[in-house]
Amino acid sequence: MKTARLTTAQAIVRFLIAQRTEIDGREAPLFPGVFAIFGHGNVTGLGFALDEARDELPVLRGQNEQGMALAAVGFAKAMRRRQIMVATSSIGPGALNMVTAAGVAMANRLPLLLLSGDTFQSRIPDPVLQQVEHFGSPSTTVNDAFRAVTRYWDRIVHPAQVAQSLPLALETMLDPAECGPAFIGLPQDIQATAYDYPERLFEPRVHTLRRQRPDAGELAAAAAALRAAERPLVVAGGGVHYSLAEADLQRLVELHRLPVVETVAGKSCLTADHPCYVGPIGVTGSDQANRLAAEADVVLCVGTRLQDFTTGSWTVFGNEGLTLIGLNAARFDATKHLALPVVGDAREGLLELGALLEGWSADAGWVARAAAEAESFKAFVANTTAPEEETPTYAQVVGAVNRRAVESDYALTAAGGLPGELNINWLSKGVATFDCEYGFSCMGYEIAGAWGAKRARPDGEVVCFVGDGSYLMQNSELYSSVVAGDKLIVIVCDNGGFAVIDRLQTGMGGRSFNNMFGDGQARVDWVAHATALGCRAEAVATVAELEAAFERARSADRTTVIAIETAPDRWTPGGAFWEVGVAEVSDRPEIAEAYRQVGEGKKQQRVGW
Repeated sequence: MKTARLTTAQAIVRFLIAQRTEIDGREAPLFPGVFAIFGHGNVTGLGFALDEARDELPVLRGQNEQGMALAAVGFAKAMRRRQIMVATSSIGPGALNMVTAAGVAMANRLPLLLLSGDTFQSRIPDPVLQQVEHFGSPSTTVNDAFRAVTRYWDRIVHPAQVAQSLPLALETMLDPAECGPAFIGLPQDIQATAYDYPERLFEPRVHTLRRQRPDAGELAAAAAALRAAERPLVVAGGGVHYSLAEADLQRLVELHRLPVVETVAGKSCLTADHPCYVGPIGVTGSDQANRLAAEADVVLCVGTRLQDFTTGSWTVFGNEGLTLIGLNAARFDATKHLALPVVGDAREGLLELGALLEGWSADAGWVARAAAEAESFKAFVANTTAPEEETPTYAQVVGAVNRRAVESDYALTAAGGLPGELNINWLSKGVATFDCEYGFSCMGYEIAGAWGAKRARPDGEVVCFVGDGSYLMQNSELYSSVVAGDKLIVIVCDNGGFAVIDRLQTGMGGRSFNNMFGDGQARVDWVAHATALGCRAEAVATVAELEAAFERARSADRTTVIAIETAPDRWTPGGAFWEVGVAEVSDRPEIAEAYRQVGEGKKQQRVGW
């Protein structure tokens, strides 16, 4: 057997370079690059190995470990899981900074490879710089914190383990059902230790999307349920994107005249002008879509994990005789809430289900009802986003940019009030052009995720919507985008603090507390800050000024930040019930009333399914 004598770090790098993937009929690297911040835990091991391979595996330096790992997550979402970025840090705080990003990838079922430095396997130098000691468990390090937020976790304690651990981590990240982040800890001494690796480990290998075909019996049961339906509905989730099944979904719903509502992750499965599209469902959804969900008797859920914001904490589906059908690559998701499971790839499932539905279509009256709701939804959005003379609302900011957007523009946001406002008011002009990180709802994802998305979509504009709170949490990757030449358009909506949480706080009977900046407090000079990071920047006051600034940003040669003050207390109305914990006992009558209202909402919940 032919072998190559390499360090553990060199073997890892060579293995990553050998992995290939297929994208739109062309072969490409599965791992197109590494986001890296070096420190004493990885610079002389993995860092040296990456330097030797810099022409084959590009390295990008982030400014914050969390930010660069979030960029890797944004990249994976924009690539629809067809390529995977690597993020590496040193030990201690550098590693722990990436835990939040791992949680984002885990919640959103996205691939991310994390390689972190670790303490010495020999333990001779212990305790080393940045080591957190566990007196009764000497093998425990801060890297064990990743166990709760990764699909695959390992620590390489012998060089030979690379040949077993790396392929297993890779297969986990590529598995449509188990997809999520993988973490591998690299003790400093083991990174630099040499071993005779089999050359076969480094032979190029092309990976293609695994498409599990559904069970024939499960398909037959689902088809029978749909044929018997009087008011069928399709819920399109993020799995449609990851299966590259948007065209197949469109074909099925057009042929059988099925109304479609979208989850946050599934947004832009269809364009907003598609005749079958009604609107978004759930807490941040439209009343029109939620009304259809309340009446539907058979709901085909495609590629969704049925999060509480989709189901209105399980209140949006109001039909007592409801049958759920779960078409999902993951059995865990397909079988939720006593659904009829169709476990398999979304595209294959839609194709085979369509064949079994030949000659059938939804009732004409239900189709007409759905079409009327769709028109009502579009009229609602037009009214909500129309410019006014007052301080602009989030909805009006979204509408202004949406009017100027083109098919190739990619909109991105996360956390706070913007997800709800974009989910309902952003009318997608292109398929797979929207990323709202609402699985983990991670403040600070926006700018970093947009940088990663731009790496995936160099030919289109990436438009990042971020609130002032998230901007202040994580903004350093603006500089990274400038240095890397990855131009972004960043819309900063300044509403004076954490306004959407203030809304929840006061809406549930509480007093405004610890969320908003008070009168007279210093406000951030967004233009000065962004300019200092190398961006173009300007502040605008009106919707008309925003539209003009957006066009200037489109023609700019580098990342542009546009800041606009927005109303802190005017939100798009509608949506569904959302269960939050409210104090059962309180001296405030407002809280007592909120507790009563939550109790009323809970009466509509479907318990156990």
